[in-house]
Amino acid sequence: MTIARLHTPATRSLAASLVQRPETAGILLLVLLLAFFQIQSGGAFLSADNLRGLAALTPEIAIVVVGVTVLMIAGEFDLSVGSVFALAPMCMALLLEAGMPMAVALALGLLAAAMVGLANGVITLKSGIPSFIVTLGMLYMARSVTVVLSGGFPPVLPSDLPDWLFVAPLWSGSILRMSFVWFLALALAAGWMMGRSNLGNWIAATGGSREAAAAMGVPVANVKLFAFVLCSLLAGIAGILQVLRLGTPYPSIGEGVELQAISAAVIGGAALSGGIGTVLGGVVGAVLVRAIDNGMVLTRIDANWFKFAIGFLTVFAVIANGWLRSKTRGLKLGGRL
Repeated sequence: MTIARLHTPATRSLAASLVQRPETAGILLLVLLLAFFQIQSGGAFLSADNLRGLAALTPEIAIVVVGVTVLMIAGEFDLSVGSVFALAPMCMALLLEAGMPMAVALALGLLAAAMVGLANGVITLKSGIPSFIVTLGMLYMARSVTVVLSGGFPPVLPSDLPDWLFVAPLWSGSILRMSFVWFLALALAAGWMMGRSNLGNWIAATGGSREAAAAMGVPVANVKLFAFVLCSLLAGIAGILQVLRLGTPYPSIGEGVELQAISAAVIGGAALSGGIGTVLGGVVGAVLVRAIDNGMVLTRIDANWFKFAIGFLTVFAVIANGWLRSKTRGLKLGGRL
């Protein structure tokens, strides 16, 4: 009786819906890696001290991944997010050094990030050049501007900035920082947008088939432009949070973040062709990337294997997601029988 119940149409339908979720493979990988590092580190990986370090670093990459995931669902890429990650806080720091109030400097720094996203979107949409190429060029341009603005001597942030609002621990001895609150708020807002709003449906429809979306009345150009701006804006927010934590806007911060973010989005289930993916999946991928980095240090694995691990998991996640979707079709077929 028990075995028969396990093979009912309702059970198969539930299994199919779980397997069909884009983030399923990423969640399974994350659980396995957490267990592996916890065992290999002798229990140190999930200790309070190590989780405190993870909680300080993860929001910075995860916020970038949220933006990259949304843009990938819209069917586009942004390789310039790592440079925007450095440009926005550099602009803010220079304005603070010039005597501007924190609120104004912060707003203008984020405006600089948004303008990069706007430029990426306009050039991509107007010229027809693939976003991969456009944002690759912007990666170099934005990084060069950041280095030039620094003048070789990065400005030091004033000591009286309201760190309590951005990066300070939530309370004395807390594992979490305010940066985690910002990340949670942004991720929840993006998740609601993608799952509950017309804009989210438009983004997914545009990435799935631009022609079909346009035929249904979706303003595909404006949707893609919004996704580009949002992606750059979130990268700027993440960079500002890191600089407020470090105290100095180094021009080199964010190097390699763009590839980590794309890998995290793919590991989390975002399709390279667009139209498929979730914010939750992107967050899972970001946590996984940060956990690998941290876990390799704790288990004394050569750090040079980090990029290999990310590359391997990216390819593995794409294969696993394809395999799971094929199993979903089998489960649905079994339900009809």
